[in-house]
Amino acid sequence: MHGMRTGTAEQYLLIQRLLAAGDFGSAALACKSLTGAHPEFAPGWASGALVALALGNPRKAIEYADRALALAPDDARFLVLKARALHAGGAHAEATRIAAAAASRCGSDAAAHQALGSFYTATGSFEAALNSFTRAVELEPTASIHRFNRAAALRIVGRLEEAEREYDQVIADDPRDWEAYYNRADLRRQTPDRNHVLELETLAAHGFSHPRAEVLVRYALAKELEDLAEYSRSFAHLRSAAQLRRRHIVYDVERDVATVTWIEAAFTPQRLRTAAPGDPSTEPIFIVGMPRTGTTMVERILGRHPQVFAAGELPHFADALTAAATAARSAQSLSRRDLIEASSQIDFEALGSDYLARTRPATGHTPRFTDKLPLNYLYCGLIHLSLPNARIVHLTRHPMATCYAIYKTLFKDAYPFSYDLRELACYYAAYRRLMRHWHAALPGIILDVSYESLVNDPQAESKRLLAHCGLAWDPICADFHRNPNPTATASAAQVRRPLYDTSVRLWTHYERELEPLRTLLIEAGIAARELEA
Repeated sequence: MHGMRTGTAEQYLLIQRLLAAGDFGSAALACKSLTGAHPEFAPGWASGALVALALGNPRKAIEYADRALALAPDDARFLVLKARALHAGGAHAEATRIAAAAASRCGSDAAAHQALGSFYTATGSFEAALNSFTRAVELEPTASIHRFNRAAALRIVGRLEEAEREYDQVIADDPRDWEAYYNRADLRRQTPDRNHVLELETLAAHGFSHPRAEVLVRYALAKELEDLAEYSRSFAHLRSAAQLRRRHIVYDVERDVATVTWIEAAFTPQRLRTAAPGDPSTEPIFIVGMPRTGTTMVERILGRHPQVFAAGELPHFADALTAAATAARSAQSLSRRDLIEASSQIDFEALGSDYLARTRPATGHTPRFTDKLPLNYLYCGLIHLSLPNARIVHLTRHPMATCYAIYKTLFKDAYPFSYDLRELACYYAAYRRLMRHWHAALPGIILDVSYESLVNDPQAESKRLLAHCGLAWDPICADFHRNPNPTATASAAQVRRPLYDTSVRLWTHYERELEPLRTLLIEAGIAARELEA
C-alpha cells in the first residue's frame, strides 16, 4: 500500500493491532513515531486520524485525514475517513459532501465501499449504506463481513426475508459468526416448522470459547423458544445469558438513582417557572420513556404524517447540553453531578438553537421532526426550558411488561441496568420518580401515551397523539406498519407488522420466574396494584 517498506509495514500493522485491541494511547504513540519517521506514508496519517477519532478529537482527525489526502487525493478510504471526522466534529453537511465524493472514487475497492457503507449507517442514510454494502458483496462475495453488514442494512430498511437469507449465508460461510445467529432469530416469529432451535442448542451443547458467543447464542435461543411457547426453557437460557453479560459490565445502578435526585434538586418547579424563554421553534417532537415501551411505534405513527420527519434516536440534545454546561464552567469535562448543577444555569435559548443546528441537515425540510431517544426523559425540564414550543410524548407500559421486555433484549451498549432484576427494579423506580417530578413541575406539557391503550384502540390514541403535537388527523397514520422508512432500533422487525396484543401479556407466562422482580419493584415504591396481570 502506497509504497510500504518492510519496517514501515511492521509499524503500520502494529498500529492496526493496537486499534483493534482498544489500546488507543499506545496506538497514538506508534502513529507519532511512524509519521515522524515516514511523513510521506499516507496510511500513517490515516491511522492517526482513526486514533484521534477513537480518542474523541475530531479536529485532529480532520487534520490527519487532510495530511493523508494531500499525499493521495483520490483515495476513497481517506475521503470516507475525512467525512467521518467532519461528522464527528459537527460539520454534517460538509461530511455528506465529502462522502458523496468518496462514492464516486470507490471503484472496485470493496473495502472502500464497506467503509462508506459504515459511514452512511452511522449517519442514518440507510438506503445509501445498503447500496454500498451490496457493491462490496458483489466485489468480494466470499467476505462474510460484507454480507453481515448488508444483512443488517436490509433489516433496517425492512427487507426482512432478504436479510434472513443473507444471515444464512454468513453463517454457512462462518459458523462462528455468533452475532448473525442472534440477529437472524429476531427477524420474524419462529414457527414449529421453521426455526433454528436445534441448531442453536447444538452450538450451546458444544460449549463456547468466549463469553460473548455464549451470550449471543443463548439470547437467540431464548427468543426462538419463546416464539414456540417453550417459556420455561426460554427463560432458563435468558437468565443464564443475562447473568453472563452482567459479569462483563462495569456499572453502578446507585449512581443512576442518585442522578435522579440531583436532577430534581437542580430543576425545581420554581426554577422551571422562572427561567428565561428558550428558542421558539415548533419543530421538535420528543418521544421519551423507558426502552421497549412503544417509542418506535409512536415514531412511525407520527412519521407517516406528511408534515413530520422521523429523525430517529438523536444524541444531539445531550451533546448540546454537555457542551453548554462544560463551557459555562470553563472545563474540559465535569462530573455528572457538576454537569447537572451547571446545566441549570446555562443560556437555554442558545441550548435550543444549538440542538436544532445539530439536527441539520437531516431536519428542516418538514415543519416537524421527531427525536425518539428514550433516555431524553432525563431532560424533560431542560427540553421545555430550551424549546418551550416543542412537544414531549412519554410512553408508558405495565411495569412488569416493561421490565421483562427490557430484560429479554440484548442491547449493544446502552441500558446496562437491564441484565440484573434487582438493578432493573431500582432503575425503573428512579425513572418513575423523575417522571412524577416532571409532571408535577410541568403540568400539561408532557403527554402520557399508554402502550396498552395504543394496542387496544390505535386510532383513538393516534388521534390524541396527533392533537397533542398540533397536527391534523390523517388516516395514513393508523397504518404505521406500512411506513417504508428505515428503523435501526431493536423493534425494527416488530414495527413492520400490524399491531398485535400478544406482547401486552407476554410477561405473564413468566410470573413465577419474575416474582423476584415483582417483590423488588414493590420494595422500590411501585404500588402492588400496578403489578397485577
